[in-house]
Amino acid sequence: MSEAAPDAAAAIESWHAHVYFDQATKTRAWDLKQRVGETFADRVTVGRFHERPVGPHPMWSFQIAFEPDVFADLVPWLALERDGLVVLVHPNAGDDLLDHRDRALWLGAGLDLKLGMFERTG
Repeated sequence: MSEAAPDAAAAIESWHAHVYFDQATKTRAWDLKQRVGETFADRVTVGRFHERPVGPHPMWSFQIAFEPDVFADLVPWLALERDGLVVLVHPNAGDDLLDHRDRALWLGAGLDLKLGMFERTG
């Protein structure tokens, strides 16, 4: 009989959702940003509206930061309310490369992230 695996979810400190948009979808993204802020007022932190690629993100985006206990409410809501926008949802479990590449969830078509900034050397 094998020993029980540790609770993997306990390693997740928090979550990020990155909502992607461009000039053509900017209004929809702004509307979604406002609705997320209103619907999940004290449960999430909505980041800046970046009209340029930032970090590993290949498109314009804004971030939604949230604790693990909000996941079950926020992610299904985003799945239904994203209005065709692509959303990356990833855990923050201490390894940026794995968190963005191997542990990520996509709502809509996935995008190629610029993961070189997370590559390990040596």
